[in-house]
Amino acid sequence: MSGRLDGRVAVITGAGSGIGLACAERFTQEGATVVGVDIASGDWSGEMHTVDVRDEVALAAAMTTATRSHGGIDVLVNSAGVAGGGAVHTVDAAEWDRVIDVNLKGTFLACKHALPSMLQRGRGSIINIASIEGVQGTEGGSSYNASKGGVVLLTKNMAIDYGRANIRVNAICPGFIDTPLFRSVMDSPGLSTVKDHYRDLHMLGRFGQPEEIAGAALFLASDDASFVTGHALVVDGGFTAGTRSALSDLMGRG
Repeated sequence: MSGRLDGRVAVITGAGSGIGLACAERFTQEGATVVGVDIASGDWSGEMHTVDVRDEVALAAAMTTATRSHGGIDVLVNSAGVAGGGAVHTVDAAEWDRVIDVNLKGTFLACKHALPSMLQRGRGSIINIASIEGVQGTEGGSSYNASKGGVVLLTKNMAIDYGRANIRVNAICPGFIDTPLFRSVMDSPGLSTVKDHYRDLHMLGRFGQPEEIAGAALFLASDDASFVTGHALVVDGGFTAGTRSALSDLMGRG
């Protein structure tokens, strides 16, 4: 049985773990040739280029190698990211730069160096992993929220710039997803109450799984999304749907 990405070449940043790894595995199952890019090889057993997405020279070289080895790039998933934040007056400038450089500048650089192949081929799909924290504020978010908000608007601008070249550009805005990065923050001492609070804010009553974001990425990469571009797809278990109260219980509808 044929897969939804048969014959396509996908480059995935952050492919060593979490959402990027889930995308790499799902895309492979759907017939794509997957080239991973990450600062460490992690758990991805396929082709991997060990690159820091802040390093433009190394990232450009990885994109060139993928193009030469596989004939071009059809899909780019930008999943490499780091956590960070705090109230603005507490954030060190170097820490601010680290978060912005990985999450926003790294996305820009990967797009910049994947686009020539897509332009030459006359087609492409770029999927930027943003966050619900890129479409609404979160207490203490500062640098992380700013970086992901930038990714959302970068996505929309690229959809405008490259639509007539048959290159679609979309973002996914996940809710809180159970990844190693998420656990490194939320499993810290003293944060159990905060973690429980965030779980309850998801209307489905749980955190998401990386594979659920990979499913959304597969849709955006595939021909099923052939008329979808410039969209920030929220996949958040109802986190941004609104607020829940006990009113339904009082009305007998709980």
